[in-house]
Amino acid sequence: MDKASGTKTDWPGLEKYLAILEPGDALLVWRLDRLGRFMSHLVNLVQSLFERKIGFRYLCDGAIDTTTASGELIFNIFSAMAQFERRLIQERTRAGLNAARARGRKGGRPPLNPPDPRIISAKKLHQDKTLSINEICSTLKVSRASFYRFLKEG
Repeated sequence: MDKASGTKTDWPGLEKYLAILEPGDALLVWRLDRLGRFMSHLVNLVQSLFERKIGFRYLCDGAIDTTTASGELIFNIFSAMAQFERRLIQERTRAGLNAARARGRKGGRPPLNPPDPRIISAKKLHQDKTLSINEICSTLKVSRASFYRFLKEG
């Protein structure tokens, strides 16, 4: 059992379970959302199981069983749909970015403002050498990365 974000594909419990599966075994799941949030991740996972000669069975919504020819066909249709979905998302993202650029919008973090009091304080505290970097960061309530970005500001 993993208690991790559904957006991550690195689940130690799942990896441990997958490592003990042997050819001829089958991975049985109740619902697909228990195995992953993204269709692409599910497709890759089932493909790796297929390459290891391990079956995959999904019980809800019509019971897909990749150990049978029809189950494999259905899963391959899902795989094609996942690839189609990825491509559509990429196209929409590109179109949105291009439209924003055409309107004069730029993406990314806003530039730092050198007279910002946090930048001035960070530089002074760093020059004092009385506080550690961690103490400075916690005092200013910024991350180490932000702190170093502040120091680079000319």
